[in-house]
Parts: sequence; structure tokens; C-alpha cells
Amino acid sequence: MSYQHFRVILIRLYAQFVKELLCILRDPRNRVVVFVPPLLQLLIFSYAATLEVSNVDIAVYNQDTGREAQEVVWRLEAARFITQVHHVHSNTVLREQLAQGKVIAAIAIPSDFSRTVAIEGSGRAQVLVDGRRSNSGQIVVGYLSVIAKNIHFTADPTPLPETSVVVRHWFNPNLVYLWFMVPGLTGTLAFFSALMITALSIARERELGTFDQLLVSPASTLEIILSKSLPALVISTLLALLMISMAIWFFRIPFTGSFGLLLIGLILFILSAVGIGLVVSAISMTQQQAILGGFVIGVPTVLISGFATPVENMPAVLQWLAQAIPLTHFLVIIEGSFLKAMPPGDILASLWPLAVIAAVTLTMATVFVRGRLQ
Repeated sequence: MSYQHFRVILIRLYAQFVKELLCILRDPRNRVVVFVPPLLQLLIFSYAATLEVSNVDIAVYNQDTGREAQEVVWRLEAARFITQVHHVHSNTVLREQLAQGKVIAAIAIPSDFSRTVAIEGSGRAQVLVDGRRSNSGQIVVGYLSVIAKNIHFTADPTPLPETSVVVRHWFNPNLVYLWFMVPGLTGTLAFFSALMITALSIARERELGTFDQLLVSPASTLEIILSKSLPALVISTLLALLMISMAIWFFRIPFTGSFGLLLIGLILFILSAVGIGLVVSAISMTQQQAILGGFVIGVPTVLISGFATPVENMPAVLQWLAQAIPLTHFLVIIEGSFLKAMPPGDILASLWPLAVIAAVTLTMATVFVRGRLQ
């Protein structure tokens, strides 16, 4: 290939790149839609998608008037995660409160609770949990267990010898859920941004009637693929960098890893999403079909990637499928870069799958787009 021919290709590619950027950003409303919703979603979802349980109501049926039973009630009323303790006077009302969803847990303290504590040093109380809210219910049970362990009943003023286990949480000492949630949301929102921007590219050309101009243009299939990929790559990378900046400066999440390796992983990750979006766009006849196709692929991708639940807890088939999802590997990179200063060797172990996935998806996109252009 001569220099002159290569220069002509670059000029054509640049012209298509500028045209694609103008199609996306020339309308002020499009600029707002591209950048503002993901940033707002990061703010809203970071506080809404919390794994903590707070502001819950609990019902208590205390059949004992002793000091030990009253101590349990006082501890419950002082607990920060409990909004209100409903005092009831029968098991029937206790179960009705739970059945009607007014409380997440109900505690029945038996009439011999204080006497049992005085004789045996410990007592038993029944805890009923709303199984319809299984995850929150299990967390509440954990909170109640901590309260019960912190209550010491003894008439002897001499301190009792205790054997304690000191727990230290690495990488997130105070278990701040935002430190875990925000990096994962950054990857998820960047994936959806790249997917949807690319999915609409060819479908928009077809719907507006300009797709035929691509058929008669001197641009090759590779040039068309590049012209559709580069704008989405630039915009989605910029958006992801903005969200990473928000994570560092707004949410105050410590960034301890290598920014260079994170940027490489981000580019490979966006390229993988771009390839998937181009496949969706190539097989879609309208922009509406492209949007629906993007959600059909995007939502299962997020669920299987390990964003909400660990991949190790899934069936073996889904674990294998998760390895073919780019978000699975990027979550490892971005969460490791923020919290644990992941060594370069561990990051490279997730980078090469992203490179393979990007190569496969872009190759598939080339095949599908070539089929549409012929």
C-alpha cells in the first residue's frame, strides 16, 4: 500500500468519524442523554442499591417483666437500624404484624426468660422473620444476633474471662458498601453506554435512509466498522473516566491501583461492548429493535457478570458463560484497582480474556456488517 493510498484511507476514516460524532452529539438533547443519565444513575443507584438494612420495624411480645427481658427490649429500641419497636400483647397480633408486612421480624420473649437467665446464664427468645424479604431478613437476623451477643447477664461484679475473636476486614475496614457498589456501577453503566451508542449506529443509518449511501461509498467494511466503533469508544471511555473521577473525588473511594492498567482494561472492555453493539445494530432494522436488542443482551450480561451475586454461587453452566462476558473480567480489574492495589500480574490475568473477547466480538461485527453491505 502506497503512502498516498494510506493517506486517502485516513482522510475517509476521519470524515466518517466526524460524521458519526456529529450524528450523536450535534443535537443538544443527544449530548444531555449521552452524559447526564449515566452520571445521575451512578448517584442514584449508588445509594439505592445498598446491601445494608436500615429503617425497619420490629414487633416484640414480651411476656416477662424481669430485668433481663427488659434489657433485651431496651437494646432493640436503641438499635440504629430499627425505626420503631411495636409492642404487642398476644402471639396472634405478633403474627398478624408479620403477615401484613408491617414488620420485618417479630420477637417473642417467654415468661420464664429472666428466670432462665438467672439459673443458666442465658435465655432463649423466638424470632420470626418475614421470608418474603429473604435477603433483608437474613441481614436483620445477623444484626439481632450481634445485639444478643453484646448482652451479658451476670450478678457477679467480677469480670468474666472472655475468649474473643478479633475480625479485621481487609481492603474495606468499615464495610462501606459504596466502596464496593460504585466501581461495579461504573463498569455496568459504561457497558450499557457503549452498547446502546453502537447498537443505534447502523440501525439509525438504515432508518434514516442513509444506509444505501454506505453501499455505494468507496469505504471498505473495515473502514465502516472503525468509523462506527471509534466514536462510541471515545464517548464511553470519557464517560467512564468521569464516573471514575466521581468515585474518587465525590464518593471518596480510595484508588490504590495502577491507572494505566485500568485505562488499558477500560479500552479493551469498551471495545468488547462496541463489538456486541455492532452485531445488534447490524441485525436490527430500526432503532427501536436495536434498543430492545441491547436490553435483551445487556440485562442478562449484568446479572451473570457477578455484579450483584458472586459467579462462584451460580451453576457451572453459568460460570462458564460468565467467562465469555467482558463485564465479568472488567469488574475484577476496576474493583481491584480501587480497593486492593491489585498486582499487575493479576490484572493481566483479566486483561487477556478482555482482549480475546474484544477480538471475537469485533470479528463477528465485521462479518455481520459485511453481510448487510453486500
